[in-house]
Amino acid sequence: MDNPMTETRLFGTNGIRGVVNKDLTPEFALKVGTAIGTFMKGTVAVASDTRASGDMIRSAVFAGLMYTGCNILDLGVVPTPVLQYFVKTHPETAGGVMITASHNPPQFNGIKCISSDGTEMARSDEEKIEGIFFKGHPETSDAKPGTVEKIRGAAETYIDAIISKVDASAIRHAGLKAVLDCANGAAFFTTPLLLKKLNVKATTLNADPQGEFPGHPSEPTEENLKDLIGLMGTSDADLGIAHDGDADRTVFVAGGGGYVSGDKTLALIARSELKKRKGVIVTPVASSSLVEEVVKDAGGKVLYTAVGSPVVARAMISAGAVFGGEENGGLIFPEMQYCRDGAMAVAKMLESIVKHGPLAQQILTLPVYHTHKLKIDCPECKKKALLKALSGKCGAGRKDETDGLKIIFEDGWVLIRPSGTEPIFRVYSESKDNAVAKKRGEEFIASAKECLKII
Repeated sequence: MDNPMTETRLFGTNGIRGVVNKDLTPEFALKVGTAIGTFMKGTVAVASDTRASGDMIRSAVFAGLMYTGCNILDLGVVPTPVLQYFVKTHPETAGGVMITASHNPPQFNGIKCISSDGTEMARSDEEKIEGIFFKGHPETSDAKPGTVEKIRGAAETYIDAIISKVDASAIRHAGLKAVLDCANGAAFFTTPLLLKKLNVKATTLNADPQGEFPGHPSEPTEENLKDLIGLMGTSDADLGIAHDGDADRTVFVAGGGGYVSGDKTLALIARSELKKRKGVIVTPVASSSLVEEVVKDAGGKVLYTAVGSPVVARAMISAGAVFGGEENGGLIFPEMQYCRDGAMAVAKMLESIVKHGPLAQQILTLPVYHTHKLKIDCPECKKKALLKALSGKCGAGRKDETDGLKIIFEDGWVLIRPSGTEPIFRVYSESKDNAVAKKRGEEFIASAKECLKII
C-alpha cells in the first residue's frame, strides 16, 4: 500500500491509496465500501477523478455502500472540492466518498472519505471505519439495497459559488490572459469554465480526461510543468495555472515563465486576505518562514499545525482563521469551504493580480529563503526508531515535535518527518543562506542513512 496497511489501519494522511489490482482490488474496495456504508448510514455522495481505474473502484465501493442500504448520489468525474462543496451544501447527505489518488502515478488509486460538513474525515471517524473493516462483515445483510441517482450540475454550482466570493467584476474588466494545465485530470471542465465566466482568455494544456496522465505526471512540480513554463516564457499571458490530478491543489507560473513555489503563493494570498481582514493564518510546520514573516508584516498571526490538510482545516475552524494552507499548493478559504480548493485558489490569485499587480512583481516583494526538499527510503517498521535516533542529533538547535522533528537554529531550520503516504522520510532544510540550507539538509540525510544501518 502507498500508505501501508496494518492489521488495524487503512487510512493514511489523505485517504486509502494503493496500486490497482495489487493493493487496491475490487474485493478490497467492496469491503471498504461496506465499512463506510455501515458507518455513514444514509445518503452518500460519490465522485472520482479521471483515472482509468476509477469506474472499477467506484463500482466496487458503490456495491459495498448499497449492500448496507446507503443511497448513492453519483456526481461522476469532478474535482475533489466539487464533491466536498456538494456535501457541505446538501444536508441530506451523511457524507461523501472520493475515488482518487490525487498526484500519485496512474497505476495508483484511492478512497477518501468526506464528513457531512464537507471536510476531509477526521482521524477519529476513520478509526471507526477501520474498526468495522477489520471486524469483518456478515455474508448477508438485512438492509434494503440502496439506489444510485446520477447528479447533474454540481460542477457548475461550485464554480458559480466561487465567482460569488471574489470581485468578479474587476477580474472581468481586467482583460487577463492565462495558460492552464489540467494534467488531464479532474479540472478538465471546471477550471476552463471558471476562466470563461471570469472573462479570462485561456490557452489550455492537458485538458482531456485521460487518466493515464499522458501529458506529464500529475504532481505539479517545476520539473513536470516544463511545457507550461516554456509557454509562459514566450507568451503575453498574465498567469500560468497547474492542477494536480483531483484539482484540490494549484501551483502558479508568473508572466515570463517563473515557477512560483507553494510557499510563495501561500504568503502572497495570505497578505492579500489580511488586507481585507486581520486574523490568524494556519499552516503546517513544513511551510517556509517567509510565510510567517509576510503574515506578521501584514498584521496577522501564524498558527502552526502538523502536516495534512484535514489538520489545517480543523485548526482553522477552531481559530476562526482568515486563511490557511500547505506549502504544496493546497489552499483553504473559509468563506467557501474548509478544504483544499484548487479552483478557488485560481480565482483568488486572479483577484490578487487585479488588486495588487502582476504576479512576478508581487514575488519581488517577498523575503528570500532557500528551502531544500529531500527524502530517504525508510521501511514503515523503522520510522519510529529513526525519528528517535535523529532526535539525539539536534546539536544547538531547538526541538519542535509538532510533526516529526523540526530543529530550529539561529540561521534556519530542518524538518524531518515520516511520510503518511509512502515508506519514506521527508527532510526539509531552510535558511536565508542557500549554502547553509543545502549543507544542513545533506548532513541530516547522511545521519539518517547511518542510523538506518544500526536500527
